Amino acid sequence: MRWSEFVAKVRERGQYPTAKEAERVSRIVLSALGGHLAGPERTELAVRLPEEGMRVLTDQLRASEPLSGSRFVDSVAARIEGATPATARWDVSSVLSVVAELAGDDLIGRIIDRLPPGYALLFGRAQLAQVPQLV
Repeated sequence: MRWSEFVAKVRERGQYPTAKEAERVSRIVLSALGGHLAGPERTELAVRLPEEGMRVLTDQLRASEPLSGSRFVDSVAARIEGATPATARWDVSSVLSVVAELAGDDLIGRIIDRLPPGYALLFGRAQLAQVPQLV
């Protein structure tokens, strides 16, 4: 997939008025995600993205602390002028649901397992809660 096709999918998914807006949001979200992924999953995801997306994802230094899904959305909101937590959640989900399609179920499952709680829905997946077993 070419970068322009990735941006077009994000634009459609997020209902952005222009490709420029979809590209801006894509870069911000991929950049933020790149700081929170490590290990083989980061590399595997990078090679499944268009070349420009791969660069944006991998040019990021490792984040100093892991963020829950909610705090990740808040961090993206801080990077987007005029964003609220609700609009940032929309932006993050618009981009990460396209990323999930490119990555496939196995890789996204492993990525979600390595990230703190709260990312599954951002990737368009359900996250089952662990229920303690009563003996």
